[in-house]
Amino acid sequence: MCIHPVFQTSKVQPIIAQKGRDMSSKFTWFPKGVQTETTLKMLQAKITKVTVSDVRFPTSLEQHGSDAMHTDPDYSTAYVVLDTDTSLKGFGLTFTVGRGTEIVVCAVETLSTVVVGKTLEEIVSDFRGFYRLLANDGQMRWIGPEKGVIQLATAAILNAVWDMWARAEGKPLWKLLVDMDPRQLIRCIDFTYITDALTEQEALDILEKANKGKQQREDQMLKEGYPAYTTSCAWLGYSDEQLTQLCSTALGEGWTRFKVKVGADLQDDIRRCKLIRNMIGPENLLMIDANQRWDVSEAISWVSRLAEFRPLWIEEPTSPDDILGHAAISKALAPLGIGVATGEQCHNRVMFKQFLQASALQFVQIDSCRVGSVNENLAIMLMAAKFKVPVCPHAGGVGLCELVQHLILFDYISVSASLDNRMCEYVDHLHEHFQSPTVIRNAHYIPPKDPGFSCEILEASVQKYQFPRGEVWRCILGADTPIF
Repeated sequence: MCIHPVFQTSKVQPIIAQKGRDMSSKFTWFPKGVQTETTLKMLQAKITKVTVSDVRFPTSLEQHGSDAMHTDPDYSTAYVVLDTDTSLKGFGLTFTVGRGTEIVVCAVETLSTVVVGKTLEEIVSDFRGFYRLLANDGQMRWIGPEKGVIQLATAAILNAVWDMWARAEGKPLWKLLVDMDPRQLIRCIDFTYITDALTEQEALDILEKANKGKQQREDQMLKEGYPAYTTSCAWLGYSDEQLTQLCSTALGEGWTRFKVKVGADLQDDIRRCKLIRNMIGPENLLMIDANQRWDVSEAISWVSRLAEFRPLWIEEPTSPDDILGHAAISKALAPLGIGVATGEQCHNRVMFKQFLQASALQFVQIDSCRVGSVNENLAIMLMAAKFKVPVCPHAGGVGLCELVQHLILFDYISVSASLDNRMCEYVDHLHEHFQSPTVIRNAHYIPPKDPGFSCEILEASVQKYQFPRGEVWRCILGADTPIF
């Protein structure tokens, strides 16, 4: 365990005062529904232990997940389990692509001192305050703040807390959120640094406006599911034979929305986009994704050459930090009918605020692990609603489909009330390792029914793929490979 001894005894102090806590301060802090004796007892559960594992799947061996910038990804996770003094547990994760996962694991272990000893009720009764406590330790924030490894670790812990809360209430996470009073949801959000774009009152107004027709939208989702698009057909490392076979299979399964990885070679991109467009026909949707490959002028020129294939959007055309660059690309491509999508590597709510204020994106791609879990994604979804920009989550990674399905269901039912230009990414990899895997029917996400956040990994898979001592990695690395 890589916690410095001082963290084992010192009391972590938040650097930002807990302001803005007056809204609904007298409001009962539980979702609607009968609070059984068992539920109330579970809310009193005290977190006694945080376990984090480095779990890596060798997806690079078959080029799954490959793109112009990440040519050999091993889909991986820093996997968190929260134990309590009862039978209640919480499971959470954050996504990585191999090397560096051990650094996130170390960050989780260091932050675990903030969590151990608290009851679930202590946390959720002041979730805004707990978020600030976790994200803004006066020393740890120096290697953030609210970005990078620290934010990935924060997300893993918070995802586990949300999973535990949903389990305590006996509901899937999306239903826990949908059943909350708008004022309860507001108290989960840290509005620091974003009130120039979205005030608490504006957020409350958006949620209360969406109450109209809410039950009908929930019933619709339970019956039909949420529309999805597939990325699994066209990873950059796939051969033409693989592309053709996978695309043909997807069409037979009812898929109508497809994403193609681009950015390594223009002529190859033209050939691959032509192949996919010819297969799916003119009536189906095509998106392209460069994974941050280009400079601004290069992005405009390159995508203009691909305009004949009518992509709905170009995803991550340049550096994920270049807000003004994205704005320039958006302006240049608008006459071609091509939007800009980004967000999977957007650090926090503040960056999303600036992207929206600068009209730098036309599709908001939230990620369940890049920012501060559900808490921060609530802020981002509400800002997107105010700016009238559709949310289309990123889900290209292990466990991300399982997580983001809850967020996008909530967004439709309780925030945006719209499906216009909206869809959620789906990748058909590694779902078999989860206790409650994603269910897709007719190219739609079917709402999960099991309590929790759907991110509990099967224990057998954790043991088998744990890095570097799990069975799979001992076989790949060889018995004589030094363990680091």
